[in-house]
Amino acid sequence: MTGSPSVVNDVMTRKVVALRTGAAFKEIVRTMQEWGVSALPVLDDGGRVVGVVSEADLLLKEEYSGDVVGPCGQVEHSADVVKADAVTAGELMTAPAVTVTPQAPLAHAARLMAHSRVKRLPVVRHDGTLLGIVSRSDLLSIFLRDDTDIAEEVRRQVVTWLFGPHAETVRIQVRDGVVTLTGRVHETALVPIAARLARAVPGVVEVHCVLTGPPRHPGLDPDLPDPRPTAPA
Repeated sequence: MTGSPSVVNDVMTRKVVALRTGAAFKEIVRTMQEWGVSALPVLDDGGRVVGVVSEADLLLKEEYSGDVVGPCGQVEHSADVVKADAVTAGELMTAPAVTVTPQAPLAHAARLMAHSRVKRLPVVRHDGTLLGIVSRSDLLSIFLRDDTDIAEEVRRQVVTWLFGPHAETVRIQVRDGVVTLTGRVHETALVPIAARLARAVPGVVEVHCVLTGPPRHPGLDPDLPDPRPTAPA
């Protein structure tokens, strides 16, 4: 992988199969099997994403095929029971759909997936029309980025930008996505900032920052304490 993928548009899948709201139950199952997916976006007549049908939605028909009355006579999970009787995508789908825009940062897409407990997100324009799909595997593909590419970006976007003319004193090593920064820098206050910025570079797994300040010369640097013991008064 080359370049620096940082937004959903960089990693999303553009060839997407979708359903219309009137798609029948067996058509949905058949489409999922043919395409090897566990969920499909559902579109209205204008091509806008209005929901998502997943295997979990379809399995409710099997789960509630028998008795749905609890021991005290109440109907169990009435919303699921209603969905179990559904026969079209519009009736089965979970709505509104959790979607993401193509320019959303990858971290934002990952948080949406985690919070919503979904494996993929429809990618939509601002008007809601479908552009593609981004999946967990798409987001993880960023970690296949070459170590050399990562090192070059850390050098260019972090070290050179922060330390300017003293950047050459910083050594950058990257192995399996783990960045190690070593060397001496004049501005030690920038060291934690360098670590945070390096960790934000796409493809970075971890950062080991062992940058240190310049050698101490008390005789030349009056602001540093004199290490020699003071004679008693």
